[in-house]
Amino acid sequence: MFATLFKNQRFQELMLSLDEIKKPIAAELDTFEGKFKSSMQSSVPLLDRITHYIVKRKGKQIRPMFVFFSASLCGGITEATHRGAALVELLHTATLVHDDVVDNSYQRRGFFSVNALWKNKIAVLVGDFLLSKGLLLSINNGDFGLLRLVSDAVKQMSEGELLQIEKARRLDIDEKVYYEVIRQKTASLIASCCACGASSAGANEDTVEKMRLFGEKVGIAFQIKDDLFDFGTDDIGKPLGIDIKEKKITLPLIYALNKSGSSEKKRVINLVKNHNEEAEKVSEIIDFVRNSGGMDYARSQMEMYQNEAFAILNEFPEHESRRALEQLVRFTTERKK
Repeated sequence: MFATLFKNQRFQELMLSLDEIKKPIAAELDTFEGKFKSSMQSSVPLLDRITHYIVKRKGKQIRPMFVFFSASLCGGITEATHRGAALVELLHTATLVHDDVVDNSYQRRGFFSVNALWKNKIAVLVGDFLLSKGLLLSINNGDFGLLRLVSDAVKQMSEGELLQIEKARRLDIDEKVYYEVIRQKTASLIASCCACGASSAGANEDTVEKMRLFGEKVGIAFQIKDDLFDFGTDDIGKPLGIDIKEKKITLPLIYALNKSGSSEKKRVINLVKNHNEEAEKVSEIIDFVRNSGGMDYARSQMEMYQNEAFAILNEFPEHESRRALEQLVRFTTERKK
């Protein structure tokens, strides 16, 4: 009981601390918001209404924070930093709009998705528009290095998604494939944020690569945390089972399957493959993972990648932005949702 109370209290502190983490770059983030909105403007009234809707429902600014703090750590925030952050947000938002169409999803962060309100055809065109705005923003300002970094991330995100789809059909994913999927699908974006920040500050290639690797470690830890949400813990709450329903083989389940005998493994794979829509069977899979140590193993791997990210940060001199990045990493891996 006391452990649960402590964890809940810890989460509240983390939520409150996000505004504290932002403080050193609060003015820069406010300026960025205005520039980001301007970067989405169009002469077509329908597009303006939709992009206004998107901006009003933005997230916690985690990605721009990684860009700005990385720039600050590696030389200082510049105009190119603002453009790099906008590029990341434009291209990422484009992929989210397209993802909702592909997944037939009608909600995004608790609000109606673009395709739910304006249908699939318009949503696809809006995603294309945002992609083109990001490309033009970089080309018109000669930010070819930033464009290369973010374009590579978008390519990897697409490859990771397709690899996951391919493996989900056969349910033959192992840890090696799992890490390749999340490295491409999730970690590549955070890696590009940190690399863009460093590059925009004029850092050399070695430093840019070091920050990219830092972001990749953070992104992997972030995704493993998401995996844990699906199975629920005392500090996370009720299990979701969404990944199971989508036949996604995540780290806790991979570990549990590897630790089980052949007959048990076949039985659980059959449940995932053929009974993933049945609430009772989903609960059975969740119990199997919990009882097999899958949660503990995934948590230990998450902490390992988190510590590897900290080790990279510690190679930089003591700096306010280094401390802020440490706090931001803790926020992303200790969040409740």
